Amino acid sequence: MADTVREIERKYEADRTTQLPDLAGVDAIAAVAEAGTEDLDAVYYDTPGLCLAAEGITLRRRTGGKDAGWHLKLPVAPGVRDEVRAPLSDTPPPELTALLRSRLLDRELVPVVRLHTHRTVQVLQDAQGAPLAEIAVDAVRARRAAAPAGGNKAKPAPAKARWHEIEVELAGDGDPGLLDAVGRKLTAAGVRPASAASKLARALDETGLRSEASAGREAGPDGRPAEGATKGSGKGGAAGAAKRGDTAGDVVLRYARDQVRAIIELDPAVRRDLPDSVHRMRVATRRLRSAFRSYTKVLDRGVTLPISAELKWLAAELGVERDREVLTERLRSGLAGVPRELRLGPVDARLRIWSERRRAGARDRLLDVLDGPRYLSLLRTLNAFLEEPPLRKAAGRPAPEVVAAAVLKDYRRLARRTDAALAAPAGQQRDEALHGARKAAKRTRYAAEAARPALGRPAKKFAKRTKRVQQVLGDHQDSVVARATLRELATQAQQAGEGGFTFGLLHGREEALAADRERALPDVWRRASRRKHRAALRP
Repeated sequence: MADTVREIERKYEADRTTQLPDLAGVDAIAAVAEAGTEDLDAVYYDTPGLCLAAEGITLRRRTGGKDAGWHLKLPVAPGVRDEVRAPLSDTPPPELTALLRSRLLDRELVPVVRLHTHRTVQVLQDAQGAPLAEIAVDAVRARRAAAPAGGNKAKPAPAKARWHEIEVELAGDGDPGLLDAVGRKLTAAGVRPASAASKLARALDETGLRSEASAGREAGPDGRPAEGATKGSGKGGAAGAAKRGDTAGDVVLRYARDQVRAIIELDPAVRRDLPDSVHRMRVATRRLRSAFRSYTKVLDRGVTLPISAELKWLAAELGVERDREVLTERLRSGLAGVPRELRLGPVDARLRIWSERRRAGARDRLLDVLDGPRYLSLLRTLNAFLEEPPLRKAAGRPAPEVVAAAVLKDYRRLARRTDAALAAPAGQQRDEALHGARKAAKRTRYAAEAARPALGRPAKKFAKRTKRVQQVLGDHQDSVVARATLRELATQAQQAGEGGFTFGLLHGREEALAADRERALPDVWRRASRRKHRAALRP
């Protein structure tokens, strides 16, 4: 079983003569306790092309010290990493390599660097003697553990490096402000922040492994190494700022690349069941699929259509768990608003059992999907798409005119569906029409988000107004789904002899909410569909 700890630390340059200043009295530090020395031996693993290092990820097998074992470090923010730990074994443990599958694909893991660290530790304590942080002075020896990618088959003479450094790591859920205060004290004493983000990064640079591995990789379509083509923030949404002279292909591909990065980078978070990770990964798949459908003048639909089909499949698989989460929260919230005297029968327990049964099945199914050949094939296809994007002739034209036309085309589709939904008779027919309009609103919003780097503020406002329409339609669809589930729960309760009064009450409230959303839609749509908003998009 793997355990996870949040690592928040700062690193500083040092040499064998460096003396630590007295840190007692800095911020909340009342005392500094000597904690002795440790000798640590760590072997770091990566692909021959160092694809993990390119994304700031480290996998090591370490002996010595109080936390011997396998450590996988995943970046969270600058200076912040999640360290996932597993017991010692001879080979990388499956529970850790599974978290790397979206990056590794078919590439093998090999030892790349071995580090020996002699560590002298001090514990920074508060007035009650509780640890606030640890400060360590490390004497490091590094050597190669493998030949570089693209090098000779015969192993070269090991390149070695030595250095000293200072590492300050926050204890538990402490205040990061303490690290700032300690950093100021160290800087005042002449200690400089480290130039390398980690020991591994410095070892790869000083032993020459990074430069040799880079030389052995083919460059990707954007000039970066092919193995590092998926590195990025993974936050989705609008693509990066457009540059002067950007083509439509530049803008659309940047947006598509952001979504591919998000899918790959969120994979380990989904496997770890981190909050909101399933939702964010699902949104990235939908954004990418929407871009393929909206920008057919830029990307060859003959190539993107089969990718879109696989993205739709993945979004549906992610949706099993996500939809359960959203629906459960909605039903719990509704039940919390029912007076206790109207909660007849074990309604809370029935809802909890319903949710837990579906969660267990959905979670197992999702992990099977992420470990399955179809998903890994999709990831390989997405990498191939980025390496050789299927650009059409319009991709070379100036971005504003091409992306504006695509957004307006999606808008016209949304307008047709919204008008049809407003005219549809009440009941199932209108529910289905409103759901179709919701999907069109989402596609139009995503197209506008992708166009924002080229069209600027008008696209941002257009996306925001379209999102309001989507939200109204989304609330309505959520009510449709909730009512179907409440009917299911009421039937189960009646069959068990419990009665379905409370579920019927909730059903009525959901019906009223849906009617309210239908009444609100015409005004929201009228404000979003003003001609001036569309005119502002035209370059």
